[in-house]
Amino acid sequence: MKTSGHPVLNNVCFLDVVTGKRFLTRSTMKSSRIEKIDGEDYFVIVRDVTMDSHPAYTGEKRLVDTAGRIEKFTTKFKRSSKAK
Repeated sequence: MKTSGHPVLNNVCFLDVVTGKRFLTRSTMKSSRIEKIDGEDYFVIVRDVTMDSHPAYTGEKRLVDTAGRIEKFTTKFKRSSKAK
C-alpha cells in the first residue's frame, strides 16, 4: 500500500458551543486551537449546532416569528400592487 497517497488523520475534538459536550474522533481537519485531553493533543473544532443541540434530534420545539414574516410580506405586496 502506498503511504504518500493517503491523508493524515489527526486527533480532533468537536466542541458543541450550546451544550458544551465534546466528541473525540480522528479526522483530516485541523485548527489553530489545540488542547491536551487524556495526555494527547487534540485539534479543537468549535461547532454552533450538533446533534446534541439541534431541534430535529432533541425534539425541542422553537417558536418562529411568523407575525413578523407576514407583516413583511403584506407591506412588500402593498408596495408592488400600488406601483401597477
